[in-house]
Formats: sequence, structure tokens, C-alpha cells
Amino acid sequence: MAEPEFTATGVRIGKRLRSLTRAGEVRINDGRLELLTSYGKEIDSAPVQAVRAGKPWFAPHDRALAEVNGTRYLLTLGDHEPVPGEQGPPTVRAFLDALRTAGGHRRV
Repeated sequence: MAEPEFTATGVRIGKRLRSLTRAGEVRINDGRLELLTSYGKEIDSAPVQAVRAGKPWFAPHDRALAEVNGTRYLLTLGDHEPVPGEQGPPTVRAFLDALRTAGGHRRV
């Protein structure tokens, strides 16, 4: 199995005002975006070409909007770049860059 192009764990995934998981996973693998619960159960997935994502102007630095299969999800990722040599959560910028390089990313 190939290594995922992007993986972020500990991601809060919400739909409107409802939180679906506080420690979910966002993965881009084989041209698909997958939103998973902390137990690995799929919340939603779609080919990256069909995903619309962006950074909303009204949200803090650690949040991104992703529209997957017509449903908008609010993703809370890391809010700052990790210090060199230190592991940290991927940022919104890293997520959007990974979507763009995987062939998707239309602005929300």
C-alpha cells in the first residue's frame, strides 16, 4: 500500500455547528480525500478533483472549510508551523497545498 500524500491526525471535524469528532483524521491517498473518525470509520470521502476547499476569512488561522459530496465540513488543524526538528500538527496551508498538488482544490 502506498504512503498517503497527506495525513493529519487529531483534527476536529464539524458539520455546521455540530462536532462529528474531536480527534479525527484527514487523509489524501491515491487521489482521494478521506475524513475519518478517531476510530478509523469513514465520515466522508471523494476524489480530490470533486473537493472544494479553502480558508474562510472569518475563521481563526487553524480552520479550513472543505466541501465533500455537497456537504461542508469545518476542519480544525494546527494553527502554526512546527518548529524545525519537532513534530506538530499539519497546518491549513499544508492541507490546501496537498490538495492542490493531488489535483484538486477549487476554492469554497
